[in-house]
Amino acid sequence: MKQHIIILIFSLFLIFSVNANEQQKQLEKLFNDLKMNNFSLANGIEQKIWKIWSTHPNSKDLTMMLTIGSDYVNNQKLEKAIETFSNVIDLDPSWAEAWNKRATVYYMIGEFEKSQADINKVLELESRHFGALAGQGLVNIELKNYEKAIKSYQQAQEIYPSMQSPKIMIEKIKKLIKKQSV
Repeated sequence: MKQHIIILIFSLFLIFSVNANEQQKQLEKLFNDLKMNNFSLANGIEQKIWKIWSTHPNSKDLTMMLTIGSDYVNNQKLEKAIETFSNVIDLDPSWAEAWNKRATVYYMIGEFEKSQADINKVLELESRHFGALAGQGLVNIELKNYEKAIKSYQQAQEIYPSMQSPKIMIEKIKKLIKKQSV
C-alpha cells in the first residue's frame, strides 16, 4: 500500500513537472517571437503569453481562484480580490501571476510599497514579466522615483519591443522631470 502511494505521488509530480516544463517551452518560443518586433503579430503573441501566465500549470482550482479574484477586481470588490489573490499565493507562492494580480490591486488602492514588494516577487519568479515591469513604472511614478520608472519601462521595451505604453510613458516621465527641474 505504501509503495502505491509513493508511486502515485511520484506520478503526479511527473505530470505537474511536464505541465510546467511545457508552459516554459511555450513561453520561450513566444518571447523569442515577441523579440522579432513584428507589430502585426505582437498582440496575438502577448495574448498567448497572458493566457499561459494566467493558467496554473498544475491546478485548475488555482486557475479558477485567480479568475474569481480578477472578477472581483472588475466589479470593484478590491478587498475581496486581495483576499483571493493572497489565498492563491498562500497555496502556491511560486506562481508569479498571483503576485502580479495582487500587486495590481495594491496599486489601485494606493498601497504603492505593497505593490512594489509584490512586483519584486513577480520579477524574481518571471523576469520577463513585461506587465509587472510596466506596473513597476506606474508605482515608481507615484513614489516619484522617476529614473527607476524609466528603467522599468526600458526593461519592458527590451522584452516586448512592440509594446506601446513604455514609449509613451518614458516621454511623459521625461517631460515631468524637465517640468519639475524648471
